[in-house]
Amino acid sequence: MQPSSLSRGSLFVDFENVYYFFKQRLANPSEANDRCIDLLRALRERLTKELRIQPIVMHAYADFERIEENSQSPLYLMGIEPHFVMGTDHKNAADMRLSIDALEVFYTRSEISTFVFVAGDRDYIPLIQHLQKHGRRVLVVAFSENVSGDLLQIVSRDNFLEAKELLPATVRMKEVQDSRTSVGVRAQSELMPAPTTNSPVKFEKWMKLEDENERTALEIMLKYFGDKREVWVTPYLHKLRFEMPLLAEFERKALITNLTDCGAIAVERRRGEPNDYSVIFINYDHPDVIDLYPRAK
Repeated sequence: MQPSSLSRGSLFVDFENVYYFFKQRLANPSEANDRCIDLLRALRERLTKELRIQPIVMHAYADFERIEENSQSPLYLMGIEPHFVMGTDHKNAADMRLSIDALEVFYTRSEISTFVFVAGDRDYIPLIQHLQKHGRRVLVVAFSENVSGDLLQIVSRDNFLEAKELLPATVRMKEVQDSRTSVGVRAQSELMPAPTTNSPVKFEKWMKLEDENERTALEIMLKYFGDKREVWVTPYLHKLRFEMPLLAEFERKALITNLTDCGAIAVERRRGEPNDYSVIFINYDHPDVIDLYPRAK
């Protein structure tokens, strides 16, 4: 294939996000940096040979001081420009810098018709919608268990590349899914033990659910996660988005707060690296839980 037959594209990599995903999931976490590089090499080959896209602008973002291994040199050798962004305990700063740079490319490089993002956070949705609105093709590369359901719906399956398919077959990942990122419900169902009604978690004063949306939200939780000792917040929110699409995101999150206030569930915040995360405990003795989930009786 001649280079002239390729369309012009750009590649933006939330390197920090991918690195910490590998750090938590690889059977050998010390390989995280190498697997990031393997992924990007394979992606470039897929873009040029199969998708006929030539990335002429390529950037990667991370707080590289937090990454133990040397990532910047391999990136330079691949033609990917690394950008240092100051990390915080509350937010991945790469999101903002990446979005600003992508918009700059959009407004100054009219020859670039395709934007490829190695990122799966829903924070990129406004950026992606803006690019699509102005006729640019957007591809998202991410791990299916680590991608926002809302983002996936916007780009469509046709423009989503599963990151795992780009890795060598010899790469070994942990079987246990990590609760700090979006995870597959099927994997959680297989790996989490069955609940007990003797939970040490402290629930708020029990009150009957009067709001229809609250009962629906509880029913959704029991439908998909009723046999779990712990419910991870992110996959539960994915299910709420799918089952209750007419609600705004803040309304879905408010339902979790309301269920907590009524004593139907309890939420526990846990320390994590790079970010803290939350898990939900179901009160199997709550009257609404017993009513909606007969196995709790």
